[in-house]
Amino acid sequence: MPALFFRNISNNLFNSLLGAAAGVMLAATAFSLLVPGIDSANALWPGKGIYAVSLGMIIGALFLHFADSKMPHVHFDSISDKHLTSMKKIWLFIIAITIHNFPEGMSVGVSFGAGNINNGVVLAIAIALQNIPEGLAVALPLVALGYDKWRAVGIALVTGLVEPVGGLLGITMVTIFQPLLPLAMGFAAGAMLFVISEEIIPETHSNGRSRFATFTLMLGFIVMMILDNLLG
Repeated sequence: MPALFFRNISNNLFNSLLGAAAGVMLAATAFSLLVPGIDSANALWPGKGIYAVSLGMIIGALFLHFADSKMPHVHFDSISDKHLTSMKKIWLFIIAITIHNFPEGMSVGVSFGAGNINNGVVLAIAIALQNIPEGLAVALPLVALGYDKWRAVGIALVTGLVEPVGGLLGITMVTIFQPLLPLAMGFAAGAMLFVISEEIIPETHSNGRSRFATFTLMLGFIVMMILDNLLG
């Protein structure tokens, strides 16, 4: 919702917002996906969790690699073309956030479905808190690109709607989805790392080095890390 109150956004602010988005995504990858994914995998396959999550990461990165080459879209460095739709301009960024949200919702559903009510509640609250900077990470760069503010908020909202879907699947089919959870978390982590390296960071430095982007990346990472660990 704060995206509704932004008016004109300078290049420095735009780079700062993208840098903060990269920091949020990096922290979410580390603390919301990789760490719980490895723990979950070790519970299923003692001592082999890291390999299951690593496999998921490779598959996630390869998925976006092939999607990036096959599906029509433009990268951030082509945003000046006014004739292209806004979704084509940043689809890879939006898809990465959406992919990341699905296993988060699934992990909450699995916790409740397995009968661990306390862990389920704590996990749901923690994910809800971390979704605040994630929503900003989607909406604010969209506004900076000149998107309609309500449309930017709507797109950010849609990226989060996959979480209740994942939660519903996790809670109703816990025996099926619990073994898939580590792979799904690794898949999402790989997708996130791909888009951070391929799209976001290069764009923040497309006009030369941007110290604003560097510091806001660190700030975004720290904020997300704190939120993710407050109730962990």
